[in-house]
Amino acid sequence: MPVDAAGAASGDVVLEARRLTKHYPIRRTRVREVAKHQVVHAVEDVSLSLNAGAVVAIVGESGSGKSTVGRLLAKLEPATSGQVLLRGKVDNAQRARALRAYRREVQLVFQDPFASLNPIHTVSYHLARPLQIHRITKSKQETREQTLSLLERVHLNPGAQFIDKYPHELSGGQRQRIAIARALAVNPRVLLADEPVSMLDVSIRLSLLNLLAEIGRRDDLALLYITHDIASARYFADTVLVMYAGRLVEGGPAEDVTQSPTHPYTQLLLAAAPNPDSARGTAKSIISRGEAPSMIDPPSGCRFHPRCPYAMPICTEQVPEPTALPGGRWAACWLLSEKDGGSELEPRLATATEEIPH
Repeated sequence: MPVDAAGAASGDVVLEARRLTKHYPIRRTRVREVAKHQVVHAVEDVSLSLNAGAVVAIVGESGSGKSTVGRLLAKLEPATSGQVLLRGKVDNAQRARALRAYRREVQLVFQDPFASLNPIHTVSYHLARPLQIHRITKSKQETREQTLSLLERVHLNPGAQFIDKYPHELSGGQRQRIAIARALAVNPRVLLADEPVSMLDVSIRLSLLNLLAEIGRRDDLALLYITHDIASARYFADTVLVMYAGRLVEGGPAEDVTQSPTHPYTQLLLAAAPNPDSARGTAKSIISRGEAPSMIDPPSGCRFHPRCPYAMPICTEQVPEPTALPGGRWAACWLLSEKDGGSELEPRLATATEEIPH
């Protein structure tokens, strides 16, 4: 990918993905016959980088592959192809010890805090376990002190009030704070947050995002925020990457991408986001053009072309390469390319941008 997909950089690159691809083989069952070597094309050719002290958001609808990217970066699943670089070095950790060292640096916060916490164990157990596994503490007293400190870092005060509670005795927001504290226990350099607020009450989502932002600034963490909510990405992230059907289609500074989207799919996401000040007339025509494609047999060329109101013949034939735009932005769209006729594309792109409500 010739265009830097990371966007804004506050510090050194900590974690980088280069052309990551993930295909899941479909297995034959008694009730289903499948073609030989048929696969789900979950992630295709994704490149991004996470910088210390910066927040990158991956935005896309359900099934776009954004959570799979998080799992690949966390080494929960092996990539079909591509590379993951930690601190500039290719990481091919396979053995248990190497994976443990990698996961001390790269931690993942899951979407559902209740499912990610063992219901038969207390908060104390959940926070002490990573400290013991990675040999960060050497005594029970030190472990307890560190556990109380972690609770204070995620604003659960006083810590002694929560340390002996079970997950079912906590609210959703408190459980997610425990999950964040557990991730912070090993002093990681990268925090991957997969839809961390989507299962919480609207009233407490903002406080959780503010907490993550505070932790990122204080600890100089590289943060990846995975979400379907482009409005929260604009508020929380420095850089927004838009993902559709396994591919990144647009990226750049959060404010620029959300205020003046270039790719038609980004326009669709913004049109679908609640905005009482928007004139929604043109948004309906974009949204009504079908649904996301099958990832078993994705469309040829640009994967968005079956839904795109501006699709051209070339869109069905070739995958568009990312095109650099002013201000550190980029987009993978044939509307920006000279290849299909040059001068006629500028009016089309202008029309596409004008139709998006601001």
